[in-house]
Amino acid sequence: MKKVAVVYWSMGGNTAAMAEAVADGARKAGAEVLLRQVSETTPEEVLACDAIALGCPAMGAEVLEESEFEPFFSLLEGSLGGRQVALFGSYGWGDGQWMRDWWNRTEAAGALLVGSEGLIVQEAPDEDGLGQCRDLGASLAG
Repeated sequence: MKKVAVVYWSMGGNTAAMAEAVADGARKAGAEVLLRQVSETTPEEVLACDAIALGCPAMGAEVLEESEFEPFFSLLEGSLGGRQVALFGSYGWGDGQWMRDWWNRTEAAGALLVGSEGLIVQEAPDEDGLGQCRDLGASLAG
């Protein structure tokens, strides 16, 4: 059975809802899922999984959350080569530049990216957005 880590940071609950849907999709596709807020896990625990989904909303001037998520991702980044990775998050302003930058960083680290330039939704995910999250989880489990 494939093991999928879903790790996220969320302030208002939008990215948390997306993470739950990604985890649900992976479970329904037959994977064992490790669902954690970024403060509740370690890079070692995440890297023990077969596939990784990372979720973080856009913050400030379209960057990753700087106190918890960015340091965690920086620790993980050098070990992503050859690993299946999906990125997701929500935003309230801008045009998604934080996701394009994050996608490029992850690609440069050698990850096998799943999806098309990351899954983003504006504000709270609607049913269509949650469906896309479940599909992303199922893709990681496959």
